[in-house]
Amino acid sequence: MFRFAHTYYFYLLALIPVFSVILVLFLLWKKRTMAKYGDWEVIRQMMPEYSGVKTILKFTLVMLAMVSLIFALADPQTGSRLEKVKRKGIDLMICLDVSNSMLAQDIKPDRLERAKQAISRLIDVLEGDRLGIIVFAGKAYTQLPITTDYAAAKMFTSTINTGIVPTQGTAIADAIELAMNSFGESKHNKAIVIITDGEDHQGNAMEAADAAVKKGIAIYTIGMGLPEGVPIPEYNGTVMTGYKKDREGQTIMTKLDETLLQRLASIGNGMYVRATNSETGLTRIFDDINKIQKAEIEEKQFSDYETRYQYFVGLALLLLVLDLFVFERKTRWLKKIKPF
Repeated sequence: MFRFAHTYYFYLLALIPVFSVILVLFLLWKKRTMAKYGDWEVIRQMMPEYSGVKTILKFTLVMLAMVSLIFALADPQTGSRLEKVKRKGIDLMICLDVSNSMLAQDIKPDRLERAKQAISRLIDVLEGDRLGIIVFAGKAYTQLPITTDYAAAKMFTSTINTGIVPTQGTAIADAIELAMNSFGESKHNKAIVIITDGEDHQGNAMEAADAAVKKGIAIYTIGMGLPEGVPIPEYNGTVMTGYKKDREGQTIMTKLDETLLQRLASIGNGMYVRATNSETGLTRIFDDINKIQKAEIEEKQFSDYETRYQYFVGLALLLLVLDLFVFERKTRWLKKIKPF
């Protein structure tokens, strides 16, 4: 088993393209500045030993050393001892709507972001339960297979956005069917939590819910939004440019379909909660789910981990030493390559 203990350090990798752009800008500035003193070809002949290739090579070595140090900071670890662990819990699949209507801001900061915050808080209180996440719009996809790795669950939750599913729509039935299949053959008590505004575009969600109940799976629903309806924001990157319009140029309003979600919860022997700006209702639902008798889960997991950051630190030092021995003068085989 291999893992990184501090994955947030990987955000530092974003510095690599920044430094690359700075290098390109520096080389262009250097070329323009030197061209002020005469023809570039003549100036280049005055520096026959200078190698632009070596400059790129030195930069690459430094960037690779930086990557190695970032990996070392993330604390790579390998599992050294595997043991069986018994825990009590249920299997829980969360189906999260990521259609564009979930960007509506009748719940602050918006429906989707508020739902992600609620899922993250739920993960913090899980003990022994297995959790999986499915995202759906026009189709449903597994974002996180069912697991007890809560750190991974929080990481995968943070990456969810409306662009993660290419097909727009609200395929609730697909999400329920995928959730049913994701549980596998385990005999644990199971529940599905559907977080959506309820605008189903398939129309067969009831049949899917009925099939889930026949397999002993409870279905809970959380309605995101207000029944009155609000416009759907459109964004260019992170900047809101207006609201989504139909072909006639009319602003599209997205409304919470509480009737559908209430019926799904009723068929699924669960409960329905409407999210508000003060709470999403996920905690209330989980409190109800906790009343389900929890089965004992036996699984294998690594109990001891050994750090392996030393290898990445050593690689970084090796690359930096190599950089010291790379000079910007040409070597014989590089003299045939046109310098920058």
